[in-house]
Amino acid sequence: MRHRKHHGSLGLVTSHRRALLANLASALFTHGRINTTQAKARAVQPYVEKLITLGKRGDLHARRQALAKLKHRHVVDQLFAEVAPGYATRPGGYTRIIKGGFRVGDAAPMALIELVEAGEVKTKAKKAKPAKKPEAKVEEKVEAAEAVEEADAPVAEEAVEAAVEAKTEAEAEGDEAPAEKAVAEPEAEKKDAS
Repeated sequence: MRHRKHHGSLGLVTSHRRALLANLASALFTHGRINTTQAKARAVQPYVEKLITLGKRGDLHARRQALAKLKHRHVVDQLFAEVAPGYATRPGGYTRIIKGGFRVGDAAPMALIELVEAGEVKTKAKKAKPAKKPEAKVEEKVEAAEAVEEADAPVAEEAVEAAVEAKTEAEAEGDEAPAEKAVAEPEAEKKDAS
């Protein structure tokens, strides 16, 4: 009986579907990520995860089972030597599917399926807690700014007074250069004090 078993066929005959899944899995192991339709990505995800689990077992029988599915010895060697050892401590969830837009030609929904980082471990996302006492930090910043302004205020007042005196002297003599020097000197002193 085949009750409730008609799903995931992708509209293909069995031999074509098996070849498609093997090719998608080979491309995923080779490149780390592939862009395909959402239906194909959902179909290849459990296929790839079972192959990675075989790679984690690492024995001869598992290698032969993987070779029967993938048909490419170099891809199986890469799976057992490079991909699977990275997931030795991970209990599952080796791939992720990220939905993309729609294909231009036929508006098929696209998705990106990729291997999860080998060292990355799934953890539940925690909500960000608000910072404790944000008012205190704001008050500290305001006090620091006021202290800087108070420290700069006498220097600025002295610089203005010196510039005014130099300007009046220069007007009396008919020369403008001393006024510029009087303004430049307090600024240099201010930089040295910092």
